[in-house]
Amino acid sequence: MGKVTGFLETTRHDRSYRKVAERVRNWNEFVVPLPETELRDQGSRCMDCGIPFCHQGCPVNNLIPDWNDLVYRDRWRDALTSLHSTNNFPEFTGRICPAPCEEACVLNINDKPVTIKTIECAIVDRGWEEGWIVPLPPKSKTGKKVAVVGSGPAGMAASQQLARAGHDVTLFEKSDRIGGLGRYGIPDFKFEKWQIDRRMEQMAAEGVTFRTGVHVGVDLKVDELLASFDAVLLAGGSEKPRDLPVPGRDSDGIHFAMDFLAQNNKRVAGQSIPESEVISAKDRHVVVIGGGDTGSDCIGTSNRQGAASVTQLEIMPRPPEQENKGLTWPYWPLKLRTSSSHEEGCDRDWAVATKSFSADNHGRVHTLHAVRLDWQKDDSGRMQMVEAPDGEFDIRADLVLLAMGFVHPVHEGMIESLGIKLDARGNVEADTNRYQTSNPKVFAAGDMRRGQSLVVWAIREGRQAARAVDAHLMGSTDLPR
Repeated sequence: MGKVTGFLETTRHDRSYRKVAERVRNWNEFVVPLPETELRDQGSRCMDCGIPFCHQGCPVNNLIPDWNDLVYRDRWRDALTSLHSTNNFPEFTGRICPAPCEEACVLNINDKPVTIKTIECAIVDRGWEEGWIVPLPPKSKTGKKVAVVGSGPAGMAASQQLARAGHDVTLFEKSDRIGGLGRYGIPDFKFEKWQIDRRMEQMAAEGVTFRTGVHVGVDLKVDELLASFDAVLLAGGSEKPRDLPVPGRDSDGIHFAMDFLAQNNKRVAGQSIPESEVISAKDRHVVVIGGGDTGSDCIGTSNRQGAASVTQLEIMPRPPEQENKGLTWPYWPLKLRTSSSHEEGCDRDWAVATKSFSADNHGRVHTLHAVRLDWQKDDSGRMQMVEAPDGEFDIRADLVLLAMGFVHPVHEGMIESLGIKLDARGNVEADTNRYQTSNPKVFAAGDMRRGQSLVVWAIREGRQAARAVDAHLMGSTDLPR
């Protein structure tokens, strides 16, 4: 704890955003970093608590008080070493993680947590600027070959750890570029893709081989994969979207959110999309169904494409503006969250269910028929939704984006061909110790194993699974969890 009175002398001050009118005209990141002097002041606010609850809140177990103190003391390179000891890609999490660590911060009891996410991002950005981040190839090779399927944060983290342990790692990706949802799910205005490319260069120098455009279970048979590698790690994510089976669902203009977001990212990257396949919000009245981060990304993307209006519908009731700290802290609270995309222009409505869609004479959607809900407790105490009397209403909808989450990984192809066990939710069954599936040669990590989750959980599981694979192949391991 560098400054005992830091949290008393300095108030919380976080990064700002560029003005809405400026940022919606392009696809660039718009967060304005804090100057170094302010970052050091913010680092001084960390109390070095006897029990650092931020550790409990952070899935990758970042050593948060350590590098906060090091930043305050102007020891940036040491801070980077500490940060990288638990997190392979802090520039990813420093941009797109929702920061559960800050919700768990002791200073959040007074709604003024340490700016942990901002400091994390500043440390790694400084590391790249100073040239401190370099490839770390292994001193010797093991002769073992490992295949990692899926190049999202779980697959990338696992591949890097395994390569540094001396294994020959091949990272397979069915898309044309590495990055998973980081590449084709999260908009560029939140996370520019050169961040991924830079890490790929580092990983390639460490010995990772990238094979894109290879859909395992379709282009490459699983028997061939198993015969060619000593171990296989599945990190393909949870990609089966939750659908909305109501009348009119098959109308033109109703799309899964990820189809919309992925296509836009490809267009931003300069890829050509046939005109007949373009999903565009330009001049359209857009309705986003689903109130999570994916729905928020659809809002920001629609506004940048020039939507006439954007409405977001959520089936759950409107959450409270402020959580009850005594009941929730240090855990992640249920409260109203307004993202930067919401601030750019959006009408939000809660406790609304979609009944059906109507289309015009050309088969294109034009109206969403909805009903308001009353959420009531049943005899067992569970909340049940009941349609409100006279609660039906219509919304103009030229483009509807379904952002209601994902139910489990895609089973067709690779998973079915492997014949491995699934859990009750349809995810690949594996524990968090060995990460081993019902096939002892096959491991699973990330959303494919745990279900739809956060980037920090993906990185954590990728690292832990890499340790498990290394121990399986070598009998012991020096890789950290």
